[in-house]
Order: sequence, then structure tokens, then C-alpha cells
Amino acid sequence: MLRRLYDWTLAKAAGPGAERWLIGISFADSSFFPIPPDVMQIPMSIARPEKSLRYAAVSTVASVAGALLGYLIGSLLYQAVGVPLLQFYGYEDKFQQFAAQINAQGFLWMLAFAFLPIPYKVATIAAGSVSLSIPVLIAASILGRGGRFFLVALVLRRFGAAAQAIIDRYFNLLAGVATALFVGGFVVVKYAF
Repeated sequence: MLRRLYDWTLAKAAGPGAERWLIGISFADSSFFPIPPDVMQIPMSIARPEKSLRYAAVSTVASVAGALLGYLIGSLLYQAVGVPLLQFYGYEDKFQQFAAQINAQGFLWMLAFAFLPIPYKVATIAAGSVSLSIPVLIAASILGRGGRFFLVALVLRRFGAAAQAIIDRYFNLLAGVATALFVGGFVVVKYAF
């Protein structure tokens, strides 16, 4: 099933609507959506390596905008929207401790969450709930998300055909590793804070 989804995504990645999907997923991932933009950016960059830097830029801008929505959820709608989102993802219990850490060392935490495969939406909501400086949020988002997306873009731009051959050959193993990283990010947030 994952293989069919990968093949379908790769086919759609070269299509005319792919960039709109990338923008939407990048925006939503930073505020409320559980799927990271990598699921679109990677196949799009494999399908069109010459556009990989553009895709990274689009993902970065949309992700930073989404981080601002996450901040607003935490700041203005924490009780009405933030708490139910945290309950849905199972993060409410540890959120207060994490929010205190965000307040104390905001830039470093936001930078780490922006770059690593950890749910960024939790950090953006936390930043809003403790009124972290918006310039700090934006700077960390640009550096962290941009660093992550441009790193992927540069690797795929340089090794696009080879990367696709590796993915095709080791698809099941790579899918397992990606799933473990994705689930591991949620586990880290749930139990580490």
C-alpha cells in the first residue's frame, strides 16, 4: 500500500497542482496538521530536481506562515482550540512543563523543533501560549524549517536520479525508517517533556 502511495505521489509531484498541495501541507504542518511537508517536497524534488530549491523556498515561506497560525492558536485560542488539539495528540499533560521551557529558552527550542522530525505544531502553539517573541518565532522558523527544507532540496538536486534509484531499491526499509522517525517525534514530545 505504501508503495502505491509513493508511486501515486511521485506521479502527482510533477503535476500542475503539486505546488499548491506543498504550500497547503507546509502551512498546515506548522499549526495543526499531522503530516509533514516532506511527503510532497521529496517526491516533487525527485520528479523535478531543477525546481528543488524553489520547492524548499515555497515550503519555508508557507511553514513560517503556518507557524504564525500555530502561535495565534496558542495565544488567542488556547482554551478553545489549543487544548483540544493537544488532547487529540495526547500532549496536554506535558504541555505546561514544555511551555515553561519554551518561554525560558525559546529560540533554541523553536529552532530544534523546526529542524528535527518532531511535531512543530506543538512548539508553535506553546510559543503562543507563553507569548514568546514573534521575531524569535519567525527567525527560528526561517532558520530551522528553511535549513531542513533546503538541505533536502540540495541533496535531491545533486543526487535526484540516484536518490530515486535508492528509494526504489530500498523502499520498504526507508518507509520503515521514515515511519519510525515520524512516530518517534510524537513519542519524544509526549514522554520527554
